Amino acid sequence: MHIPDNYLSPQTCAVMAAAMVPVWTVSIKKVKAEIPKVKLPMLGVGAAFSFLGMMFNIPIPGGTTGHAVGGTLIASLMGPYAACIAVTVALLIQALIFGDGGILSFGANCFNMAFVLPFVGYAATQLIMKRVKGKNADLIGSAIGSYVGINAAALCAAIEFGIQPMLFRDAAGNALYCPYGLNVSIPAMMLGHLTLFGIAEVVYTTAVLAFVRKAAPEMKSSTEAVRTALPLKLLMAALVILTPLGLLAEGTAWGEWSTDEIAATGAGFTPSGMLSGFSYSSLIPDYSLTGMPEWLGYILSAVIGAAILIIIFKLLSVAGNSKKENLTV
Repeated sequence: MHIPDNYLSPQTCAVMAAAMVPVWTVSIKKVKAEIPKVKLPMLGVGAAFSFLGMMFNIPIPGGTTGHAVGGTLIASLMGPYAACIAVTVALLIQALIFGDGGILSFGANCFNMAFVLPFVGYAATQLIMKRVKGKNADLIGSAIGSYVGINAAALCAAIEFGIQPMLFRDAAGNALYCPYGLNVSIPAMMLGHLTLFGIAEVVYTTAVLAFVRKAAPEMKSSTEAVRTALPLKLLMAALVILTPLGLLAEGTAWGEWSTDEIAATGAGFTPSGMLSGFSYSSLIPDYSLTGMPEWLGYILSAVIGAAILIIIFKLLSVAGNSKKENLTV
């Protein structure tokens, strides 16, 4: 679901980024008002869970792959506005450092995975929890909510792909960017997400949520200061060690193919806008480090990404506390 650069037109990217500005603005205000500074490090933990979840690629027949996102998971723990910020920062780290998702398409990726997914997922979760009683109502609600959320996000991505050949063509009538219309993009995106990828989101969300509920229930508290408890550290370490399982999936996710793959998989040509579009060289492309075995590079990438996310939100917490102390003095 990570849309690379040049799949969407610059105009589409600009519109999607503009659409996210008010979302980010409101989310930041809500997080400042509703989440104490002492809780911000937990937002980094949530972002790390999302980052790690997206490294576990799952294959489906036909040579394409997908993954969980964890947006509804974070929303269930800390609210949808916090989830929006956490997933946004995770997507930013992925794009800048690992080349997973485009720079120009960053707004579109955030719209789908940091806005639509957690907000739709959270709304569905709350709706189910009002109708389901018992101690596991939150797990049942989050399971259904996460499934609805990731499929809503996938549908948005499919529409963004599918409108490109309708709106942007060259003089010969060929698509300038993504060459697949809605009749192709919607079935291609939704097939995987309505089946395996949606199930992966449900399993990941409910498993981590159930673990947190038992091992670190204070994470869901609105005011209690929290350290990254040992069980959470162990869970994160386990996820890091297991990330190479994502390498077992062969093929590239639909909508993330290279120009060569597009030309060879039915389009019959390479859109000129994709050939001459924006190019960015990430520091650790595709989570691989030169000179290292692929599995080791993947693990180190997981460590680097998770650590950066935790540090970012820890620094925000420290900065917020320092500012508050200065104002008090």
